[in-house]
Amino acid sequence: QVQLVESGGGLVQAGGSLRLSCAASGRIISIDNMAWYRQAPGKQREFVAFIPSGGITNYADSVKGRFTISRDNDKNTGYLQMNSLKPEDTAVYYCNADVVSNGNYGRTRAGYWGQGTQVTVSS
Repeated sequence: QVQLVESGGGLVQAGGSLRLSCAASGRIISIDNMAWYRQAPGKQREFVAFIPSGGITNYADSVKGRFTISRDNDKNTGYLQMNSLKPEDTAVYYCNADVVSNGNYGRTRAGYWGQGTQVTVSS
């Protein structure tokens, strides 16, 4: 019904930048909240950034001042601009969204996860 696909990951040197994208598709009525999480090898998945449909963004302390979350509602796409990347930012980055969609039984609201995109920062 709803699919989230991340893209934009890759290998970058410390201090470099990447912009991740999260494209949502399906029978979407609206996307209420979007967020980014990441999971490094051997670590728990952790919160990175959050943006509601019309509210104040929120960031993990570890990325505040370096990362910027944004969204393009016309494209049903979220973004994570990542600047001044550090080796400790290396992780699989996942998009998460609370989506109101036109389901088989009417309007539904559910959370969805993308498949993740690898970000590797070399020193």
